[in-house]
Amino acid sequence: MYRHLFVPVDGSELSHRAMDGSIALAAQLGARITGFVVEPDVPVAVGSQNADTFISGIKKHEAKNAAHAQALLGQFEERAKAAGVEFTGLSVTAYGVDHTIVEEADKAGCDMIVMVTHGRGPVGEFLFGSHTKKVIAQSKLPVFVLH
Repeated sequence: MYRHLFVPVDGSELSHRAMDGSIALAAQLGARITGFVVEPDVPVAVGSQNADTFISGIKKHEAKNAAHAQALLGQFEERAKAAGVEFTGLSVTAYGVDHTIVEEADKAGCDMIVMVTHGRGPVGEFLFGSHTKKVIAQSKLPVFVLH
């Protein structure tokens, strides 16, 4: 049935629920997990900066993103391995989180996306948006939503 779960995480409390829930699901299904982190791309420069300052800022941003993704995927991998679940970590840098999740899940050959939602309700979604709803709307893969 489902053999390869794609699980986006960002380091929030919800991410830890996504890790634990997806690991439990993968263990039941005999599936493997691709943990995924999408880091924000370098913001557009505003104001006047010289080239050295701009390049230095880009390098710091990239290093910070890489360290964050590596640490988060390392935690996920430890949890998965402790449960006997095969794990692969993947991270990319992009502007569009929702589209990137859908695109990378497809590229990785996954057959289900597992996400966690805040469950804020209509007002909260209006104010803050919902990555989960946007992924559901864009994805051809089934999306398993944990609350």
